[in-house]
Amino acid sequence: MLPEGEAEWVNARSGRRLRAVRFAAAEPRGSVVLSTGRTEPLEKYGEVASDLVARGFSVLVHDWAGQGLSTRFAADRLHGDVVGGADAFLGDYRDVLDAFAPDLPRPWLAVAHSMGAALATLALSEGEERFAGACLCAPMIQFSVGKLPFPVIRAVVGLATLGGVGTALARQELDPAKLGFENNLLTHDRERFERARALYRAHPELQVGAPTWRWLSFAVELRERLLRDGAVERIACPVACVIPGDDRIVDGTAIRRFAARLRRGSTTVVPGAFHEILMERDEQRAAFFRVFDALADETRG
Repeated sequence: MLPEGEAEWVNARSGRRLRAVRFAAAEPRGSVVLSTGRTEPLEKYGEVASDLVARGFSVLVHDWAGQGLSTRFAADRLHGDVVGGADAFLGDYRDVLDAFAPDLPRPWLAVAHSMGAALATLALSEGEERFAGACLCAPMIQFSVGKLPFPVIRAVVGLATLGGVGTALARQELDPAKLGFENNLLTHDRERFERARALYRAHPELQVGAPTWRWLSFAVELRERLLRDGAVERIACPVACVIPGDDRIVDGTAIRRFAARLRRGSTTVVPGAFHEILMERDEQRAAFFRVFDALADETRG
């Protein structure tokens, strides 16, 4: 699945061990730092990395702490937990960038999905200035809560955390390798869906399951920090947000409101796409890459 590359390890200041893979383009026009969504190991992004290398970019893909083969937050590897909230991820992200900076030709572009997109955006808003631009796929500005008002969800999550059940699962655990295509909310592309399931069956150590209440508390915190006054407005580089038209995982309206506040922001809706546009059908993936190609041309060094 992956283009030629070798896993490397970063010993972060947090004490966590973080895994990343770098793929070098023959004559690089720049570099892409590719950040995955919740539960996703870097192996899942082999096809995406190949697409980016074919465009002339060196690519760095990394496993966030708590997933892939990076240090986990919970003894049970299926529990999607986090200790330390958003700052835990941001510190690790800076350490990964610092470790690979000498090997990543400029300009840098961030390509990130869902949770990873929200974290990359928060890093930009809090002083990360090394990126010339960012292309965000379904950024998790706010996770979908259906018809419930978000303040209600925030209160429930807060009460659960204060009540001492933060490390408990917020919903029933399901084996990711056994989830069926017919009921999935991630992609309409059966081949790409089954490829991910085969990866998890072959390497169960890569799996992450349901989130804990503490993870949901982190997601609420991430939302609040991204939407607070002045946070979005501090981002100087162009940011292109690609929104799945039929996303039931993150809230598209929240993404639009967020993007409208960006100094150099844009939004593109991909009609009919589920949450994982980069794992969707070819025509929907192509829509994402048209946005990326335009951003790459805009920020060409």
